[in-house]
Amino acid sequence: MKIAVFGAKVYDREFLKSDQHEYVYFKEELSEEMAKRAQGFEAACIFVNDKADANVLKKLSENGVKCLLLRCAGYNNVDLKEAKNLGIKVYSVPRYSPNAVAEFAVGLMLTLNRHLHKAYNRVRDNNFALDGLMGFDMLGKTVGVVGTGAIGAIVVKIVRAFGCKVIAYDVYKNAQLQKDFPDMEYVELEQIWKQSDIISLHAPLSKDTQHMLNDDAVAKMKDGVMIVNTSRGPLVDTKALIKGLKSKKIGAVGIDVYENESNLFYNDHSKDVPEDDILSRLTSFPNVIVTGHQAFFTKEALTNIAKTTNDNINNFIAKKDDGELTKTVKD
Repeated sequence: MKIAVFGAKVYDREFLKSDQHEYVYFKEELSEEMAKRAQGFEAACIFVNDKADANVLKKLSENGVKCLLLRCAGYNNVDLKEAKNLGIKVYSVPRYSPNAVAEFAVGLMLTLNRHLHKAYNRVRDNNFALDGLMGFDMLGKTVGVVGTGAIGAIVVKIVRAFGCKVIAYDVYKNAQLQKDFPDMEYVELEQIWKQSDIISLHAPLSKDTQHMLNDDAVAKMKDGVMIVNTSRGPLVDTKALIKGLKSKKIGAVGIDVYENESNLFYNDHSKDVPEDDILSRLTSFPNVIVTGHQAFFTKEALTNIAKTTNDNINNFIAKKDDGELTKTVKD
């Protein structure tokens, strides 16, 4: 098959290869305009910030595209209903490396707690003072994990190794996790807000979870709470986050995702005048770390993404799949 890869970076070209299929790489992200470039391609391959709404899908279909390959787990940027109407099969990579994201989330916790980012910059300026770098022991702290799927479950295992108490919220309880950690308690979301010293978000994005962390949620939290989000940007109302930081209700924030990231992340804007006032305000706080959706970014993850994408193509050709979104990466 001939596949158009949109939003392709250097690392996509390095990892996403096949002896059986022809990949053609476009650095531009998929949009209604870029969909015209798909003429002559049987499949399109996209990432988290590519646009695949009804209009874009219609353009792809008109150009002969019958298969949409997502090289990521999330698919909220795809109009699945329209894809089905047009006869476009949609495939994703739901489990490229849960360890990568979970480890990154815990890395943000430790960096914020022990002020490693500040210490790094101080020492480079020959400043070895410890003022303002005091953290706390993770031992005995309560970590609230929202979403206990593959990634959230690994976060639970890691922080339990630190001696943290874990409370969790999920619509679907993880039976294996309960078996492994019988003292881990599933609670209502409100209890996560009220009881947690650290909150780590690992929920999927839906109408029910969008802005789940909002003004009302922040008001219920402990003073000085730490919030980490490595899942989906729109889970968090960023304006509520800023209010919480200004009032000191929130003590630290680490986010690898941002609700308005689509026009920013994965591209170099270092020479541009910042246009996003909300993000500029957020990054001005000394107790905030923002990274550019890199939690997934490991060799293992990119290898799995490439393998699963190739498997998905073969499944499409063989007319074999596990449902609307093929799931080929196993535990």
